[in-house]
Amino acid sequence: DAGSFQEAGVIQHAYSLNFPLHAIPASSAQCPAWSAFSVSSPAVVLETVKQAGDRPEAMVVRLYEAHGSTVTAWLQTSLPVKEAMLCDLLERPTAQGCLPLEQQGLRLSFTPFRVLSVLLVLSQ
Repeated sequence: DAGSFQEAGVIQHAYSLNFPLHAIPASSAQCPAWSAFSVSSPAVVLETVKQAGDRPEAMVVRLYEAHGSTVTAWLQTSLPVKEAMLCDLLERPTAQGCLPLEQQGLRLSFTPFRVLSVLLVLSQ
């Protein structure tokens, strides 16, 4: 087959193979579809979601650009975020300051293979 690994969705298929979803029995009541996070670009992989080490009201989301491209992506969440900022790998806010919370989510700019960490402070 002709085409690139980006067009074939290799990154997404690899994650699905290596980290399959696990079904958990629940009641038969119909539940609406729900997603904690979504990313607008297939080039950006949401790699990690974890509680911030020293802030119980915050979480860290780590994403990276996987296609070797320069791209802007929107990170959307259904969680009650009151503040968002880029942070380093030690979860310290970077000099860029707060990211604006827009209707489309958080606007993140990636250069090829760049890793971004975002600190999300949640409403209590």
